[in-house]
Amino acid sequence: MRINPQLDIDDSEIEILTTTSRGPGGQHVNRSETRVVLRWNVLRSESLNEDQRQRILDRLGSRISREGVLQVGAEEHRSQTRNRDLATERLAALLAGALHREKRRKATRPTRASRTRRLEEKKRRGAIKQRRKRPDED
Repeated sequence: MRINPQLDIDDSEIEILTTTSRGPGGQHVNRSETRVVLRWNVLRSESLNEDQRQRILDRLGSRISREGVLQVGAEEHRSQTRNRDLATERLAALLAGALHREKRRKATRPTRASRTRRLEEKKRRGAIKQRRKRPDED
């Protein structure tokens, strides 16, 4: 499974479990295992380098068990295949978000024109508020 250009997870590392979906639904939901849960052990994964592993553990720590297993489930569809695809997409999105690095912001100064616009706007707003006041009784 391709997460980003730097990370590919081997399919053999992901465990796929199926169970019956929860909630009401009658005979179909009681008899067919359409709910899909993907389990991936972050601590034992050979696809990750140490930096990636640490980023995932830091960012997704609340979703990872003590054993280092990250679980993602899906049960929205009546089809096991569609739920498997949905769970795979969720896992990929979760990992891509955890591994994404924000660009560092370069400090810049406001331009002279933007400073002038800001001050003009402040003067305009001040004038509007002045006109709201009750006139002096002189």
